[in-house]
Amino acid sequence: MIDSQAAEKISRMKKLRRTLSESFSRIALKKEDTSFDEICVTKMSTRNCQGMDSVIKPLDTIPEDKKVRVQRTQSSFDPFEKPTNQVKRVHSENNACINFKTSSAGKESPKVRRHSSPSSPTSPKFGKADSYEKLEKLGEGSYATVYKGKSKVNGKLVALKVIRLQEEEGTPFTAIREASLLKGLKHANIVLLHDIIHTKETLTLVFEYVHTDLCQYMDKHPGGLHPENVKLFLFQLLRGLSYIHQRYILHRDLKPQNLLISDTGELKLADFGLARAKSVPSHTYSNEVVTLWYRPPDVLLGSTEYSTCLDMWGVGCIFVEMIQGVAAFPGMKDIQDQLERIFLILGTPNEDTWPGVHSLPHFKPERFTQYSPKNLRQAWNKLSYVNHAEDLASKLLQCFPKSRLSAQAALSHEYFSDLPPRLWELTDMSSIFTVPNVRLQPETGESMRLFGKNNSYGKGVSNSKH
Repeated sequence: MIDSQAAEKISRMKKLRRTLSESFSRIALKKEDTSFDEICVTKMSTRNCQGMDSVIKPLDTIPEDKKVRVQRTQSSFDPFEKPTNQVKRVHSENNACINFKTSSAGKESPKVRRHSSPSSPTSPKFGKADSYEKLEKLGEGSYATVYKGKSKVNGKLVALKVIRLQEEEGTPFTAIREASLLKGLKHANIVLLHDIIHTKETLTLVFEYVHTDLCQYMDKHPGGLHPENVKLFLFQLLRGLSYIHQRYILHRDLKPQNLLISDTGELKLADFGLARAKSVPSHTYSNEVVTLWYRPPDVLLGSTEYSTCLDMWGVGCIFVEMIQGVAAFPGMKDIQDQLERIFLILGTPNEDTWPGVHSLPHFKPERFTQYSPKNLRQAWNKLSYVNHAEDLASKLLQCFPKSRLSAQAALSHEYFSDLPPRLWELTDMSSIFTVPNVRLQPETGESMRLFGKNNSYGKGVSNSKH
């Protein structure tokens, strides 16, 4: 019985992928310009989306007695790596039922971010492959290559994420998911998707060009960042997350490499290939998400029932790394080693500190050393040099998921109390740097003047590896 059900699901998944691939190929050959949403919604609406609510609901509001747990899938996620067959099976029905409407408002997502084509029929147009010039390769993976490019329409720099399509496999679901989600998100702290180009061989996502990311920025300035810059980066990260969380979208892969930094200091959430719209808990998520160092303990222990708190653990890890200059929990071996590093500082959980921990698939008390919780400054001394930093970090780095601070609540923490009040009044598309006197400070590296001469800020700190 189980085998027949699994075979039926696999068959439905294969048919869906063929349908999507065929639809993209037909659309690419048409002369008229058809939007990405029209392609996906038309085809996906013909599928049988059993078990999906038309309106996506917050996960935390579902009664406990209706929650369903599924088996954990084994896979390794990389934004450039092709999803494994097992992951495809788990997500096939969920992806077929992606709702392209903004769930929180019940309104249709914004239209495709295309610009009016020039009047001349021979002029470069948006949506065409020859409208962009490739300048240099920025990165390459097994199924996608990213180039720095230039638009022939308006002369602006862009980033071209070229996804290679295989006839027998069709369009990767991660590409469909990333494009569909990003086209509905308009925020200063979320990377902007300009255009989508589909040909028989490739699917190209055209993004605004941002010259570096937080990982490279920290590598360039080892030993911890200027405390004022940490505050502005963290504020922007929380601002972007609050925006997507209010729309019931989880990023699921927060790490420094996925946080782009512009030349003005603007931080932008990027790489939504693993992002998911939250649905009813019967559609649980793979727990093989988020790079190991930034993966929360509940996911490491096999939980597949999580909400926005998943992203908030990553925020806490990134916050500590920006201040301290090294990764918060740099596991070097495996999941067991990663959990040991977390428990060493936060304490080994039990039913009193984490209700329900014993029911998680991979929690075996005898496998873990029993540690008592420590003050975070004992592990990361630089937290004590910045007002309210340790308190904020401690409220983000909570083993029990429901105890973690939300993005919206974190924005109101005392840590940000010295920032201009106007920052909380900005519209979604307004940069924080439009507020007077808000700007990045020069990074001083190992300079002692930030915290006085009698502290050890920056001494003996090695550069972090990601």
